[in-house]
Amino acid sequence: MSARRGQRSSRPKVRDVIAEQPPWEQPRMLLDPIRAVSDDELEAIHQASLRVLAETGIDFLDDTACRQLADAGADVDGQRVRFDPDLVERLISTAPHQFTLHGRDPHRDLVFGGDHIIYTSVASPPFVTGLGRDRRDGNRDDYRNLIKMGQVLNAIHTVAGYPVEPMDLHPSIRHLEATHDMLTLSDKVPFVYSLSRPRNLDAIEMTRIARGIDEATICEQPSIYSVINASTPLRYDTVMLHGIQEMSARNQLIIITPFTLAGAMAPVTVAGALVLQNAEALAGIAYTQVVRPGAPVCYGGFTSNVDMRSGSPAFGTPEYWKACLVSGQLARRYRLPFRSSNVNASNSVDAQSAYESVIAIWGAVMGGVNLLLHGAGWLEGGLLTSYEKMVIDADLLNGVTEMLKPLVVDDATLAVEAIAEVGPAGHFFGTAHTRERYTSEHFQPMVSSWTNFENWDDTGRLEAHQRAEKLAHQVLAAHEEPPMPEDRRRELDEFLARRVAEGGVETDY
Repeated sequence: MSARRGQRSSRPKVRDVIAEQPPWEQPRMLLDPIRAVSDDELEAIHQASLRVLAETGIDFLDDTACRQLADAGADVDGQRVRFDPDLVERLISTAPHQFTLHGRDPHRDLVFGGDHIIYTSVASPPFVTGLGRDRRDGNRDDYRNLIKMGQVLNAIHTVAGYPVEPMDLHPSIRHLEATHDMLTLSDKVPFVYSLSRPRNLDAIEMTRIARGIDEATICEQPSIYSVINASTPLRYDTVMLHGIQEMSARNQLIIITPFTLAGAMAPVTVAGALVLQNAEALAGIAYTQVVRPGAPVCYGGFTSNVDMRSGSPAFGTPEYWKACLVSGQLARRYRLPFRSSNVNASNSVDAQSAYESVIAIWGAVMGGVNLLLHGAGWLEGGLLTSYEKMVIDADLLNGVTEMLKPLVVDDATLAVEAIAEVGPAGHFFGTAHTRERYTSEHFQPMVSSWTNFENWDDTGRLEAHQRAEKLAHQVLAAHEEPPMPEDRRRELDEFLARRVAEGGVETDY
């Protein structure tokens, strides 16, 4: 044993895993999505959703939205809006099936919809853990670090909001400082929270400045996006509707996402929860098209179940998986892009967090997802961001991307000559066929350890979360601020300074 260990001590240094990560690329779903329900069953869900919208209706808590919907032909009684089925079908028919989402740098442009897939970082947890430190309140230092992680990791195509809430920034100016960080530390497509009109408008303007384009161009080119959540059951709140009004009017992307928990704010059956999700989604999508026909919009599905013993949300469950598949079927029925999420309910980077994430990702991908929100870093049901989980998830997403690539079957890959060369009882390590391909033929993960027990034991018995922590440090060390022309940076800095001096947005605290 000691001799073997002595030999291993001369091993070369650990390879630069970050430099060798798979390149930036946008995966495509070229397989047939899984259908969880028949065409007749899907139509039953659709018709039940239309019945909810026509008979029960949905509350829109904004007078402007109610007036616009009434003018479009909806039945409006106070703030209760009812939709005729034909009106719903007509309105959603103007939404685009596929479009380009423009990055700060053109090489970060993304195709949104069709068979294209986008992975995002986690968004919005109030707590963060990792880098050798325990669970802590969200803060700007960690926020900036996680933006850097999202920039360096090629598996992450866009930052989907604040990867952790920078709670040490006052809410009146948080969106300004955070958006500035997002646009300067990363050149990937930015995100804005729809929490007030000024916040939306500030973020759109900062994105315009960072891209170096005029107002007419940004209104032609979707360059920033926002998630609009229904207040389940059957309500859209004022700030969400203002977000649609400001974003859709300027041709920026809206992700309509009801959050329907079966047994809590939605019927306990998955089918019933999907009826509610679909009704809320159709109403929100229809409203984006009232604001601006042809405005980019995405069908968001976020139906899961709760632990009926505690009331806590459950994620990565069989019910969640089925809901993903059916949500994808519904989105395809309406010819709309589909959003889902990589979620889990685990409190740590453990086996539960891994297998629940795999269930969530596979349900989304096989459901035909176009936008996988919270793609990397989510823990604790969305309350906690983990550096280590972000690395592990990025590795998992790289593997999914590789799995989705078509298998090449031709004379060279069939390898009949190589098989003849080796013959019975030989091996293929030294064949020309192997030597020509061994460095690129197989996927190489960042986190997984494929070494034998002796090597693993000799190097400290590091488990996946410990290897991921080491990699997280490498990722941060590899970050370089992406270049921005001096005139744009100066204008962006001046905009930030002016708006901060003005006090940002009004708050009651």
